[in-house]
Amino acid sequence: MPTPNNLAALLTAAFIVTTAAPFAGAETHHVVGGDRGWDVDSNIASWSAGRIFRVGDKIWFAYSVAHGNVVELERKEEFKACDVSRFIREYRDGIDIVALNGEGIRYFASSRAERCRKGLKLQVHVEAQQQKAGTTGVGSRDDMSEGGGESAAVPPSPSTSSTPFAISYLTLSLLLAGLAFTYWIS
Repeated sequence: MPTPNNLAALLTAAFIVTTAAPFAGAETHHVVGGDRGWDVDSNIASWSAGRIFRVGDKIWFAYSVAHGNVVELERKEEFKACDVSRFIREYRDGIDIVALNGEGIRYFASSRAERCRKGLKLQVHVEAQQQKAGTTGVGSRDDMSEGGGESAAVPPSPSTSSTPFAISYLTLSLLLAGLAFTYWIS
């Protein structure tokens, strides 16, 4: 039979784990372009409209290397003009995961200027990981179209994402609850 102190410690640990997860700021994995991936036909501008990117999230580029690579550009002017000659980083694997580790705007484009001009480019506005209570999560983004430049408030939309943190968190919670129950009845 468990002692009251051991049982209390186990139940306290289970409570802390189960109540802390919603505040931990689970990351989101954004698969750029959705099911079609990083492709001219996937309409990247439409896919990204209204999407919220936060510090800690990851963006996945899935593409055919036969059609070019993904480059990250430093300046908005290079992004708008599809000047891909002066990139700051090149992704070449066909499946690339990019961690969004800080707030700010990042620019991605096809390494082939003609594909970039056809819309194969992505502007990512990375927001703070957590917002204060009472905020809605609505933000503004620069219009990504060539004639753009306007800003508009957009509601958040669901991401093509997986939430391994949430799933493992639920599993851990159930495991701890099961252990507590087993410990109690033994």
